Amino acid sequence: MKQKYYAVWQGRTPGIFSNWEECKRSVEGYVWAQYKSFASQEECKVALRRPASEYIGTTTKLGAPTTHSSQRYGTPIIESICVDGAWNTISGWCEYQWVMTHDAATKILAGWPYADGTNNIVEFLGLVHALKYCSENELTLPIYTDSITAISWVKAKNARTKQPRSAKNMELFVLVDRAILWLKSNEYKNPILKWETKAWGEIPADFGRK
Repeated sequence: MKQKYYAVWQGRTPGIFSNWEECKRSVEGYVWAQYKSFASQEECKVALRRPASEYIGTTTKLGAPTTHSSQRYGTPIIESICVDGAWNTISGWCEYQWVMTHDAATKILAGWPYADGTNNIVEFLGLVHALKYCSENELTLPIYTDSITAISWVKAKNARTKQPRSAKNMELFVLVDRAILWLKSNEYKNPILKWETKAWGEIPADFGRK
């Protein structure tokens, strides 16, 4: 197989890489990463002297928006936190995780899988946990989620779920009650924003199980 070289305009470590694994460490999970493979190092050097858009267009592999979607939605704030939830429709187990938007490969925190929940419940818990973390560390970073429902629950300081409580999901609802109490007892300055998936690609905290 003929060797490829990789030019990285934007990533954790911009530059030229002689194999995909090194390139991947620089770009995987990095929002707005810009990179392209070439047949030689010299081609990479020439490319890196020019704007990335001349080689990879207006849409990057990791979900940068097209010109049209940029005009409609703008671009995400990179200095931020992203939250995502995952729910197994068959087993009912659910969990959440959140990451720094600029470095999604480094998971900050994950809520362990909980039984008999819903995606909106864990999105809500993820948001409140991120807010609590920011409050304790004096951070006012924006927090993104792709769940409009979870945003509305946080604003209402109440999880308006129709999921019935049971012995099976008792642990999950203990956390829900704690989250509601925290919201009612604390103020926060962090903007909670909707991640525009259609324009920006999957939220960086996504579990990648689709």
